[in-house]
Formats: sequence, structure tokens, C-alpha cells
Amino acid sequence: MNLASRSLYRAGLFLMLAAAVMTFGCKKPPKPQPPPPAAPPPAARPTVTLQASPTSINKGDSATLSWNSTDATQLNIAPDVGDVTAQGSTKVAPSDSTTYTITATGPGGSASATASVTVNAPPPPPPPPPPGPTDDELFLREVRDAYFDYDKADIRPDARDALSRTADFLKGHPSIRATIEGHCDERGSTEYNLGLGDRRANAVKQYLVSLGVSADRLSTVSFGKEKPFCMEHNEACWQQNRRGHFVKSN
Repeated sequence: MNLASRSLYRAGLFLMLAAAVMTFGCKKPPKPQPPPPAAPPPAARPTVTLQASPTSINKGDSATLSWNSTDATQLNIAPDVGDVTAQGSTKVAPSDSTTYTITATGPGGSASATASVTVNAPPPPPPPPPPGPTDDELFLREVRDAYFDYDKADIRPDARDALSRTADFLKGHPSIRATIEGHCDERGSTEYNLGLGDRRANAVKQYLVSLGVSADRLSTVSFGKEKPFCMEHNEACWQQNRRGHFVKSN
């Protein structure tokens, strides 16, 4: 009995092993798994350049900004320009020295560049011209008295030259009026010299009128010998006192 039992046990064990071998031997091997997909490369970082030409201008002139970029989806130039395309140029006319900044942004980040335009300060205005001489100064410089011979009221040749210059000045300055004073030397009576001074003043006036000076711009007065220019008692001094003298009257 013991031998039969062992034989049966062995036979059953063999059958079980055979069934197990057949069971496992009929299964298909597992398929290999595909490799995971590769990660996409990172987006490229934008690049950008900016130039100004010229870099120095005078106030009121303009300069040209030029730029170029890669891998950017948006570009902006500050100040005052705003959004721009990937590449291009534009004119700017800053009133003061300015640094322009272009900023490029894209999936890979951002980048920036700058360009400066210097605005030259205008030169200072030239100093005003020095003031010209006044009418009073011109009158004293340009107007010439007429001198007379003793006891005469005739216009001498030298007096004609002097009065021609005086007439030119008065015609060139039509707003100026003048008084002609008749003067005499100390010889003779007061009454006589007042009359002689009057004739001399009127002779000067008439000569100027003949040269084109309007009579209503000229008045006359006689001082005779009462206001001498020279106080000595000789012919050189008396000649200085025998004159038609001009005084600006406005």
C-alpha cells in the first residue's frame, strides 16, 4: 500500500508539473514600451539692435533710428515712438538730448538695446549792436556854423561848404528842427549888432532853404554881441564871434 501510494503521488506530481509547464509556456512575451517623447527645445531668446544716425543734431533737426531683431513677437521703442515691426527705421526730432530704448519680447524672454541722440544747445544770440549816436550827438557832429566877415552878412565860400554839409544832415533827418543864432563881435553898438546878427541868421536860413531844407524847420534869433564865444580882444577871437550858429530846437 505504501508503494502504491507513493507511485500515485509521484504520478500526480508529474502531471501537475507538466500542466504548469504547458500553462506558462503558452503565454506570449510582453511587448516592449516605446520611449517617452523628447522634450521640445527651449524657445530662443530674442535679440535686438538699435542705431541712431546721426548721433548729434542741432535743435529742430531730425535723426533716424534703425533697428533689427530676431525671435521677438513684440517690439517697442521709448520714448515717444511706441510699437514697431521686427525691423525698420523711423525719424525722430527730440527737443533735448534723448536716449531711446528698444525692448523686444518673445517666447524665449526679452532683450533691449539703446541709442542716444545728442541735441546741441543753440549758440547764444549775438550781442545787440552798440547803440548808435543820438540825434543830439549827430547834430553836434554834423552841423557846421557859418562865419562872416566884419560888418557883413554875405555867405562866404567857406560858409557855403559848411552850410552844404549842414543841409545834407538836416535833409537826412527831417524830424530835426534848428534855431539859427546870429552873432557879432564886440565892436559897434548893441542895437547895430542886434540888427547885423538878425541879417546874418536870416542869410543862413535862406541859403539852407535854397539847398532844399524846409523853411518851417528853421527859426532865427539875433544875440548881436551879447553872447560871445571868445572873450579876447583880437581879430582871431572876433572872427569866432561873427557867425551864424545852430542850436537843435527839438
